[in-house]
Amino acid sequence: MSDKEVLLQVKNLKKYFNVGKNKLLKAVDDVSFDIYKGETFGLVGESGCGKSTLGRTVIRLYETSGGTVEFEGTDVHGNLNTAQRHGLSRRMQMIFQDPYASLNPRMKVMDIIAEGIDAHGLAKSAEERTRMVVELLETVGLSREHANRFPHEFSGGQRQRIGIARALAVNPDFIIADEAISALDVSIQAQVINLLKVLQEKRNLTYLFIAHDLSMVKHISDRVGVMYLGSMVELATSSELFEHPMHPYTEALISAIPLPDPDLEKSRSRIVVEGSIPSPINLADNCRFCTRCPKAMDICRKQAPEMKEQRPGHWVACHYVEQMK
Repeated sequence: MSDKEVLLQVKNLKKYFNVGKNKLLKAVDDVSFDIYKGETFGLVGESGCGKSTLGRTVIRLYETSGGTVEFEGTDVHGNLNTAQRHGLSRRMQMIFQDPYASLNPRMKVMDIIAEGIDAHGLAKSAEERTRMVVELLETVGLSREHANRFPHEFSGGQRQRIGIARALAVNPDFIIADEAISALDVSIQAQVINLLKVLQEKRNLTYLFIAHDLSMVKHISDRVGVMYLGSMVELATSSELFEHPMHPYTEALISAIPLPDPDLEKSRSRIVVEGSIPSPINLADNCRFCTRCPKAMDICRKQAPEMKEQRPGHWVACHYVEQMK
Protein backbone atom coordinates (compact mmCIF):
# COMPACT_ATOMS: atom_id res chain seq x y z
CA MET A 1 0.00 0.00 0.00
CA SER A 2 2.97 2.33 0.56
CA ASP A 3 3.31 3.08 -3.15
CA LYS A 4 -0.24 4.49 -3.22
CA GLU A 5 -1.05 8.17 -2.97
CA VAL A 6 -1.61 9.51 0.54
CA LEU A 7 -4.99 11.19 0.94
CA LEU A 8 -4.89 11.95 4.67
CA GLN A 9 -1.83 12.36 6.85
CA VAL A 10 -2.11 12.54 10.64
CA LYS A 11 1.06 13.62 12.45
CA ASN A 12 1.49 13.59 16.25
CA LEU A 13 -2.19 14.40 16.75
CA LYS A 14 -3.24 15.39 20.26
CA LYS A 15 -6.63 16.19 21.72
CA TYR A 16 -6.74 17.10 25.39
CA PHE A 17 -9.72 18.19 27.45
CA ASN A 18 -9.34 20.45 30.46
CA VAL A 19 -11.33 18.83 33.27
CA GLY A 20 -10.53 21.48 35.88
CA LYS A 21 -7.96 21.98 38.65
CA ASN A 22 -5.09 21.94 36.12
CA LYS A 23 -5.97 18.42 35.04
CA LEU A 24 -5.89 17.28 31.41
CA LEU A 25 -7.76 14.30 29.99
CA LYS A 26 -5.55 13.04 27.16
CA ALA A 27 -8.17 11.54 24.86
CA VAL A 28 -5.77 11.39 21.88
CA ASP A 29 -2.07 11.63 22.59
CA ASP A 30 0.59 11.81 19.85
CA VAL A 31 -1.07 9.60 17.21
CA SER A 32 0.34 9.38 13.67
CA PHE A 33 -0.78 7.45 10.58
CA ASP A 34 -1.49 7.85 6.86
CA ILE A 35 -4.57 6.87 4.88
CA TYR A 36 -4.14 6.09 1.18
CA LYS A 37 -6.60 6.91 -1.58
CA GLY A 38 -9.22 4.23 -2.10
CA GLU A 39 -8.44 2.20 1.03
CA THR A 40 -10.33 1.50 4.22
CA PHE A 41 -8.29 2.22 7.33
CA GLY A 42 -9.75 0.48 10.37
CA LEU A 43 -9.31 1.95 13.85
CA VAL A 44 -10.06 -0.37 16.76
CA GLY A 45 -9.83 -0.46 20.54
CA GLU A 46 -11.93 -0.67 23.67
CA SER A 47 -14.64 1.88 24.43
CA GLY A 48 -13.04 5.03 25.80
CA CYS A 49 -9.70 4.56 24.03
CA GLY A 50 -10.11 7.78 21.99
CA LYS A 51 -11.20 6.40 18.61
CA SER A 52 -14.25 8.61 18.15
CA THR A 53 -12.44 11.66 19.52
CA LEU A 54 -9.69 11.08 16.97
CA GLY A 55 -12.24 10.86 14.14
CA ARG A 56 -13.97 14.06 15.21
CA THR A 57 -10.63 15.85 15.52
CA VAL A 58 -9.55 14.68 12.06
CA ILE A 59 -12.66 16.24 10.50
CA ARG A 60 -12.35 19.33 12.74
CA LEU A 61 -15.48 18.85 14.78
CA TYR A 62 -12.95 19.23 17.60
CA GLU A 63 -10.01 21.60 17.45
CA THR A 64 -6.64 19.91 17.88
CA SER A 65 -4.48 20.34 20.98
CA GLY A 66 -1.36 19.63 18.95
CA GLY A 67 -0.10 17.94 15.81
CA THR A 68 -1.45 18.24 12.27
CA VAL A 69 -4.05 16.70 9.98
CA GLU A 70 -3.33 17.17 6.27
CA PHE A 71 -5.87 16.36 3.58
CA GLU A 72 -4.04 16.23 0.23
CA GLY A 73 -1.48 18.64 1.62
CA THR A 74 -3.99 21.08 3.16
CA ASP A 75 -3.77 21.53 6.92
CA VAL A 76 -7.32 20.83 8.12
CA HIS A 77 -6.67 22.77 11.34
CA GLY A 78 -4.77 25.59 9.63
CA ASN A 79 -5.86 29.17 9.16
CA LEU A 80 -8.26 28.45 6.31
CA ASN A 81 -10.50 30.96 4.60
CA THR A 82 -14.24 30.36 4.18
CA ALA A 83 -13.89 28.89 0.69
CA GLN A 84 -11.19 26.43 1.81
CA ARG A 85 -13.19 25.26 4.81
CA HIS A 86 -16.29 24.94 2.65
CA GLY A 87 -14.34 22.84 0.16
CA LEU A 88 -12.94 20.54 2.83
CA SER A 89 -16.36 20.08 4.43
CA ARG A 90 -17.65 18.83 1.09
CA ARG A 91 -14.78 16.41 0.49
CA MET A 92 -14.71 15.05 4.06
CA GLN A 93 -17.92 13.64 5.52
CA MET A 94 -18.91 11.62 8.58
CA ILE A 95 -21.35 8.83 9.35
CA PHE A 96 -22.18 9.06 13.04
CA GLN A 97 -22.46 6.27 15.57
CA ASP A 98 -26.04 6.68 16.74
CA PRO A 99 -28.60 6.59 13.90
CA TYR A 100 -31.28 7.64 16.39
CA ALA A 101 -29.55 10.80 17.62
CA SER A 102 -27.76 11.91 14.45
CA LEU A 103 -30.94 12.69 12.47
CA ASN A 104 -33.07 15.73 13.24
CA PRO A 105 -36.45 14.32 14.38
CA ARG A 106 -38.30 17.43 13.15
CA MET A 107 -37.05 17.24 9.58
CA LYS A 108 -38.26 14.98 6.81
CA VAL A 109 -35.76 12.67 5.16
CA MET A 110 -35.84 14.78 1.99
CA ASP A 111 -34.54 17.83 3.85
CA ILE A 112 -32.08 15.86 6.00
CA ILE A 113 -30.32 14.44 2.96
CA ALA A 114 -30.56 17.69 1.01
CA GLU A 115 -28.86 19.81 3.72
CA GLY A 116 -25.45 19.35 2.15
CA ILE A 117 -26.82 19.80 -1.36
CA ASP A 118 -28.34 23.12 -0.30
CA ALA A 119 -25.28 24.29 1.63
CA HIS A 120 -22.94 23.69 -1.31
CA GLY A 121 -25.35 24.81 -4.01
CA LEU A 122 -25.22 21.50 -5.86
CA ALA A 123 -28.81 21.63 -7.18
CA LYS A 124 -29.88 24.28 -9.67
CA SER A 125 -33.60 23.79 -9.13
CA ALA A 126 -36.11 22.20 -6.79
CA GLU A 127 -36.68 19.43 -9.32
CA GLU A 128 -32.97 18.62 -9.49
CA ARG A 129 -32.77 18.66 -5.68
CA THR A 130 -35.60 16.12 -5.46
CA ARG A 131 -34.04 13.96 -8.17
CA MET A 132 -30.66 13.93 -6.38
CA VAL A 133 -32.24 12.94 -3.05
CA VAL A 134 -34.31 10.16 -4.65
CA GLU A 135 -31.19 8.80 -6.40
CA LEU A 136 -29.33 8.79 -3.09
CA LEU A 137 -32.19 6.98 -1.35
CA GLU A 138 -32.23 4.32 -4.07
CA THR A 139 -28.43 4.03 -3.88
CA VAL A 140 -28.63 3.04 -0.20
CA GLY A 141 -31.55 0.64 -0.68
CA LEU A 142 -34.48 2.93 0.14
CA SER A 143 -37.12 4.41 -2.16
CA ARG A 144 -38.79 7.66 -3.21
CA GLU A 145 -41.66 7.07 -0.77
CA HIS A 146 -39.26 7.34 2.17
CA ALA A 147 -38.34 10.94 1.33
CA ASN A 148 -41.44 12.45 2.95
CA ARG A 149 -41.24 10.52 6.21
CA PHE A 150 -39.69 11.49 9.54
CA PRO A 151 -36.77 9.59 11.15
CA HIS A 152 -38.96 8.00 13.86
CA GLU A 153 -40.80 6.07 11.15
CA PHE A 154 -37.72 4.02 10.29
CA SER A 155 -35.82 1.11 11.82
CA GLY A 156 -32.25 1.50 13.06
CA GLY A 157 -30.78 0.00 9.89
CA GLN A 158 -32.88 2.28 7.70
CA ARG A 159 -31.85 5.33 9.70
CA GLN A 160 -28.20 4.45 9.25
CA ARG A 161 -28.80 4.15 5.51
CA ILE A 162 -30.26 7.66 5.62
CA GLY A 163 -27.12 8.79 7.42
CA ILE A 164 -25.00 7.20 4.69
CA ALA A 165 -27.10 8.92 2.00
CA ARG A 166 -26.61 12.26 3.76
CA ALA A 167 -22.84 11.74 3.77
CA LEU A 168 -22.86 10.80 0.07
CA ALA A 169 -25.02 13.79 -0.95
CA VAL A 170 -22.05 16.12 -1.54
CA ASN A 171 -19.94 13.55 -3.45
CA PRO A 172 -17.15 13.32 -0.85
CA ASP A 173 -13.75 11.69 -1.34
CA PHE A 174 -13.28 10.65 2.29
CA ILE A 175 -15.79 9.36 4.84
CA ILE A 176 -15.27 8.73 8.55
CA ALA A 177 -17.59 5.94 9.68
CA ASP A 178 -17.67 6.37 13.46
CA GLU A 179 -19.01 3.14 14.97
CA ALA A 180 -21.52 3.20 12.11
CA ILE A 181 -22.77 -0.33 12.80
CA SER A 182 -22.45 -0.68 16.59
CA ALA A 183 -26.09 0.28 17.32
CA LEU A 184 -27.49 -2.18 14.76
CA ASP A 185 -28.54 -5.82 14.89
CA VAL A 186 -25.93 -8.31 13.62
CA SER A 187 -27.85 -9.13 10.42
CA ILE A 188 -28.26 -5.42 9.65
CA GLN A 189 -24.57 -4.80 10.39
CA ALA A 190 -23.59 -7.13 7.54
CA GLN A 191 -25.96 -5.33 5.16
CA VAL A 192 -24.50 -1.92 6.01
CA ILE A 193 -20.91 -3.21 5.71
CA ASN A 194 -21.66 -4.70 2.28
CA LEU A 195 -23.32 -1.44 1.22
CA LEU A 196 -20.24 0.54 2.26
CA LYS A 197 -17.99 -1.77 0.26
CA VAL A 198 -20.16 -1.49 -2.87
CA LEU A 199 -20.28 2.30 -2.57
CA GLN A 200 -16.51 2.43 -2.15
CA GLU A 201 -15.97 0.55 -5.40
CA LYS A 202 -18.51 2.59 -7.35
CA ARG A 203 -17.48 6.02 -6.05
CA ASN A 204 -13.77 5.46 -5.33
CA LEU A 205 -14.28 6.38 -1.67
CA THR A 206 -11.71 6.31 1.11
CA TYR A 207 -12.85 5.31 4.61
CA LEU A 208 -11.67 5.73 8.16
CA PHE A 209 -13.69 2.92 9.74
CA ILE A 210 -13.88 3.26 13.53
CA ALA A 211 -15.17 0.24 15.47
CA HIS A 212 -14.61 -2.05 18.43
CA ASP A 213 -15.85 -5.17 16.61
CA LEU A 214 -12.65 -6.70 15.25
CA SER A 215 -14.41 -9.30 13.11
CA MET A 216 -16.15 -6.54 11.13
CA VAL A 217 -12.95 -4.50 10.93
CA LYS A 218 -11.11 -7.52 9.53
CA HIS A 219 -13.82 -7.96 6.91
CA ILE A 220 -13.81 -4.39 5.58
CA SER A 221 -10.34 -2.92 6.27
CA ASP A 222 -7.16 -2.86 4.19
CA ARG A 223 -5.03 -1.70 7.13
CA VAL A 224 -5.80 -1.53 10.83
CA GLY A 225 -4.58 0.67 13.68
CA VAL A 226 -5.05 -0.43 17.30
CA MET A 227 -5.55 2.25 19.97
CA TYR A 228 -5.23 1.94 23.71
CA LEU A 229 -5.90 4.80 26.13
CA GLY A 230 -5.32 7.55 23.58
CA SER A 231 -2.22 6.08 21.89
CA MET A 232 -1.64 3.93 18.81
CA VAL A 233 0.00 0.66 19.85
CA GLU A 234 0.01 -1.33 16.59
CA LEU A 235 -0.55 -0.72 12.88
CA ALA A 236 -0.42 -3.20 10.00
CA THR A 237 -2.33 -4.57 7.04
CA SER A 238 -5.48 -6.39 8.05
CA SER A 239 -4.17 -9.84 7.14
CA GLU A 240 -0.81 -9.21 8.82
CA LEU A 241 -2.38 -7.91 12.02
CA PHE A 242 -4.80 -10.80 12.46
CA GLU A 243 -2.30 -13.50 11.47
CA HIS A 244 0.73 -12.07 13.32
CA PRO A 245 -0.38 -9.78 16.15
CA MET A 246 2.61 -8.54 18.15
CA HIS A 247 1.40 -6.20 20.86
CA PRO A 248 0.01 -8.04 23.93
CA TYR A 249 -3.12 -5.87 23.83
CA THR A 250 -3.78 -6.75 20.18
CA GLU A 251 -3.27 -10.43 20.96
CA ALA A 252 -5.87 -10.19 23.72
CA LEU A 253 -8.38 -8.41 21.47
CA ILE A 254 -8.03 -10.98 18.70
CA SER A 255 -8.32 -13.90 21.14
CA ALA A 256 -11.72 -12.52 22.19
CA ILE A 257 -13.20 -12.79 18.66
CA PRO A 258 -15.78 -15.64 18.67
CA LEU A 259 -15.11 -18.55 16.29
CA PRO A 260 -17.97 -19.90 14.14
CA ASP A 261 -16.98 -23.51 14.91
CA PRO A 262 -18.44 -24.37 18.36
CA ASP A 263 -15.88 -27.14 18.99
CA LEU A 264 -12.93 -24.86 18.25
CA GLU A 265 -14.52 -22.08 20.25
CA LYS A 266 -14.96 -24.35 23.26
CA SER A 267 -11.45 -25.82 23.17
CA ARG A 268 -9.33 -22.76 22.44
CA SER A 269 -7.62 -20.72 25.13
CA ARG A 270 -8.32 -17.01 25.55
CA ILE A 271 -5.99 -14.27 26.74
CA VAL A 272 -7.70 -12.73 29.75
CA VAL A 273 -6.53 -9.19 30.45
CA GLU A 274 -6.51 -8.42 34.15
CA GLY A 275 -5.47 -5.42 36.20
CA SER A 276 -6.79 -1.87 36.36
CA ILE A 277 -6.99 0.70 33.57
CA PRO A 278 -5.08 3.89 34.42
CA SER A 279 -7.01 7.14 34.54
CA PRO A 280 -6.64 9.10 31.28
CA ILE A 281 -6.18 12.26 33.39
CA ASN A 282 -2.57 13.35 33.84
CA LEU A 283 -1.13 10.08 32.54
CA ALA A 284 2.40 9.05 33.48
CA ASP A 285 5.06 8.86 30.77
CA ASN A 286 5.21 5.08 30.55
CA CYS A 287 3.56 2.23 28.68
CA ARG A 288 -0.14 2.71 29.35
CA PHE A 289 -0.85 -0.99 29.07
CA CYS A 290 1.78 -1.98 31.66
CA THR A 291 -0.79 -2.24 34.50
CA ARG A 292 -2.65 -4.98 32.60
CA CYS A 293 0.09 -6.55 30.47
CA PRO A 294 1.24 -10.10 31.35
CA LYS A 295 4.59 -9.40 29.64
CA ALA A 296 5.34 -6.06 31.34
CA MET A 297 8.96 -5.35 32.31
CA ASP A 298 10.55 -2.68 34.51
CA ILE A 299 11.23 -0.41 31.53
CA CYS A 300 7.52 -0.51 30.63
CA ARG A 301 6.68 1.20 33.94
CA LYS A 302 9.34 3.88 33.47
CA GLN A 303 9.37 4.81 29.78
CA ALA A 304 6.81 5.04 26.99
CA PRO A 305 7.67 2.78 24.02
CA GLU A 306 8.21 4.26 20.55
CA MET A 307 6.29 3.15 17.48
CA LYS A 308 8.78 1.10 15.43
CA GLU A 309 8.53 -0.99 12.25
CA GLN A 310 9.08 -4.61 13.36
CA ARG A 311 8.13 -6.23 10.03
CA PRO A 312 7.61 -4.57 6.63
CA GLY A 313 4.57 -2.30 7.10
CA HIS A 314 3.96 -3.62 10.62
CA TRP A 315 4.47 -1.00 13.34
CA VAL A 316 4.36 -1.72 17.07
CA ALA A 317 4.92 0.34 20.22
CA CYS A 318 6.10 -2.25 22.76
CA HIS A 319 9.30 -2.71 24.79
CA TYR A 320 8.75 -6.48 25.00
CA VAL A 321 8.45 -6.87 21.21
CA GLU A 322 11.54 -4.73 20.73
CA GLN A 323 13.53 -6.84 23.19
CA MET A 324 12.44 -10.12 21.58
CA LYS A 325 13.69 -9.18 18.08
